[in-house]
Amino acid sequence: MMAEQSTFSRALAHPSFRLGLFGSAAFILLAIISLMWTPYPTDIVDIPNRFSTFNAANWLGTDYLGRDQLSLLMRGIASSLKVALLAVAIGALIGVPLGLAAAAHRGWLEAIILRFNDFIFAFPAIISAIIITTLIGPSAINAMVAIGIFNIPVFARVARGGALSLWTLEYVDAAKLSGLSNAQISMRHIMPNVASLLIVQATIQLSLGILAEAGLSYIGLGTQPPDTSLGLMLKEAQSFFFGFPTQAIIPGMSIVLLVISFNLLGDGLRDTLDPKLSKAGGIDVAG
Repeated sequence: MMAEQSTFSRALAHPSFRLGLFGSAAFILLAIISLMWTPYPTDIVDIPNRFSTFNAANWLGTDYLGRDQLSLLMRGIASSLKVALLAVAIGALIGVPLGLAAAAHRGWLEAIILRFNDFIFAFPAIISAIIITTLIGPSAINAMVAIGIFNIPVFARVARGGALSLWTLEYVDAAKLSGLSNAQISMRHIMPNVASLLIVQATIQLSLGILAEAGLSYIGLGTQPPDTSLGLMLKEAQSFFFGFPTQAIIPGMSIVLLVISFNLLGDGLRDTLDPKLSKAGGIDVAG
C-alpha cells in the first residue's frame, strides 16, 4: 500500500499528470452525469428555438434542430469515451496475451503473431470501419470494433517488447527450474512487470481512439442519429459554420481538450512509472 501511495505521490508531483488527471476526470465525470441527467432531452426537436445564442435557458445555445447544445455535448462526450474505452479494452484483452505468448514461445508462434500484427497494421481503423460497415452497416458498435481491432497489434508489440528483456533475467530462470510453465511465468512474473508500459499505452490509445471515433462519425461510419457523439456534432455543424461557428467550435474544442488531457496523463504516467526516465531526471519530485 505504501508503494502505491509513493507512486501516486510521485505522479501528482508531475505537472503533466496533474493537468491530465484533472482534465480527463472532468470529462469522465461529465459523461457519467449525462447517463443519468442532462439539462434537456437530446431527442426533442424545437424548430422555433433553433440556433439560439448562449442564454440562461440554453447555456451553450441550441443547434439547427433546436436541441440544447450542452445536453448534446454531454451525451456526445459519453458516446466518444465509451467507444474509445471499449476499443482499448478489445485491443488490450486480445493484444496483451498475444504479445506475452510471442515473447514466451520464440520461433514459429512468434513469427505467426508478428505477421498477424503486420496484417492488421495494413488496415487502419478507417479502412477496417469501411469494410465492416459495408458488410453490416454503420454504427457506434462497428466503429468500436474497427478501432479495437487496430489496437490489437499495438498492445501486442508493447507487451512483447517489454516481456522479451524480462525472459533473460535470473528470477525467470529460477521460476522455470521450479517447474512453472511459460504461461504461468507470463502471468505471475512477466505481466506485473510490463503492466506499467501497458497502462501508459492505454492512455495514449484512448486519445487516439477518441480521434478515430470522431473521424469515423464525421464521415458517417460511426455513431448514427438519434444518438450523438462529438464527431457527429461536427458533421452536423459543418453546413452552418460561417453563420453559426460555435456549433462546430464547441464539439471541436471538446475533442482537442479530451485528447490533450489523456496525452498529458500518459506523459505523466510514463515519466513516473519508467524508472529509467525517473533516474534520468524525467520527473523532479524534490523540486
